[in-house]
Amino acid sequence: MSKNQLDKKSEAWSALFSEPMSDLVKRYTASVFFDKRLWHADITGSLAHAEMLAAQGIISAADHAAIQDGMAQIVAEIETGKFEWKLDLEDVHLNIEARLTQLVGDAGKRLHTGRSRNDQVATDVRLWLRTEIDLISGLLTDLQKALLTVAQQNVDVILPGFTHLQVAQPVSFGHHMLAYVEMFARDAERMADVRRRVNRLPLGSAALAGTSYPLDRERVAKTLGMVDVNGAPAVCQNSLDAVSDRDFAIEFTAAASLVMVHVSRFSEELILWMSQNFGFIKIADRFTTGSSIMPQKKNPDVPELARGKTGRVVGHLMGLITLMKGQPLAYNKDNQEDKEPLFDTVDTLKDTLRIFAEMVGGQLNPDTGKLEGGITVNAIAMEQAALKGYATATDLADYLVKKGLPFRDAHETVAHAVKAAISHSVDLSELPLTVLQQFNPNIEKDVYDVLSLHGSLHARNTLGGTAPAQVEVQIARHLKRLA
Repeated sequence: MSKNQLDKKSEAWSALFSEPMSDLVKRYTASVFFDKRLWHADITGSLAHAEMLAAQGIISAADHAAIQDGMAQIVAEIETGKFEWKLDLEDVHLNIEARLTQLVGDAGKRLHTGRSRNDQVATDVRLWLRTEIDLISGLLTDLQKALLTVAQQNVDVILPGFTHLQVAQPVSFGHHMLAYVEMFARDAERMADVRRRVNRLPLGSAALAGTSYPLDRERVAKTLGMVDVNGAPAVCQNSLDAVSDRDFAIEFTAAASLVMVHVSRFSEELILWMSQNFGFIKIADRFTTGSSIMPQKKNPDVPELARGKTGRVVGHLMGLITLMKGQPLAYNKDNQEDKEPLFDTVDTLKDTLRIFAEMVGGQLNPDTGKLEGGITVNAIAMEQAALKGYATATDLADYLVKKGLPFRDAHETVAHAVKAAISHSVDLSELPLTVLQQFNPNIEKDVYDVLSLHGSLHARNTLGGTAPAQVEVQIARHLKRLA
């Protein structure tokens, strides 16, 4: 009889079982070939657990040293591709534990004292996700900085602002970019908030009821950096909840979905702006593809694909919510299905943010030290488009209000003026003063300052407005925030 239970997994799960698992069920239930990416978190958590067991006198100092040595060798094997991942051992945890036991004998078997795979996997996922959130937060910063670069270059560039995809009012293109900076800034705040709840320790909850061993869970939490803003250990306070709920993964995926929704909104505008009917911008060729039969085309593949991948991430959110909704306490095998959607969400989000930061702000040329290939703006096309939709009509209404006319009456008056301009195929600013005075005698020649696109832009000099002076203030605020 083998002295190592894990060596006999192919024969039976344990001594309790009279036959091996069928090959089909083995493949169906195994997770090792996707959850092996948790190996670093698994080893990190195991080493913290072992250190605590030794400190509490639950295992000997010699066993602790052996576990450390064995884990160091396993890390080296994994990093060099020499580690053998075995299907019979189901998951990353058993694979590592089995190898550890092969290397250091009984010390490896003692590592699992006071814990279960239930609290172990919950800890691993939290540790892994914490690291990924930190990376994502950095990428969100990079994208915001890229958008700020474009905003700085285009403070005075006039873009037709749309509502219902109809020309509404002129806005600064820099102001438009800052709208997305605000969105991604809130996304970063949500990620930081999620991270606080991810960064709590389940380990020591064991299978579901805690353990009879004198564990120091707070010590483990401190070792793993699972602490609150004041440096106090952050530990899951209920063993049943700790091992069973995946709300932290759902919450992260919800935050990720919102990031992708904002990316998708931006993508939709890039796609429209790139089209010949708009011609507002160009993106570098490295982010586009051509047509298989139409040689003149440059297709906005990256924004289109990002728009599609948004559906993928939102789908993962729905999947995780559905996964969780019917589970009784405590741990259930259903939770094995949390990892692939979570992993894919993280991978999709990171790739998307990296690509968009480079597509918007450019890629660093190592030879010149400069960014190249960012968004190219066609200011003339934007301004010409803004002239097509009577974008300064509201400015004329505001002008009449300042002359003493109630806004509703001013609104109706301007409607008549726009109707006249349409009938003559001219802009409001092109109507003679005598014609404008037919609609209201209080209109004077200074009205043309109001009716110009630039006059309209500069007039909106209130907090949050599109006036270049306000845009400059907002850019400075964001640059300071992101420094």
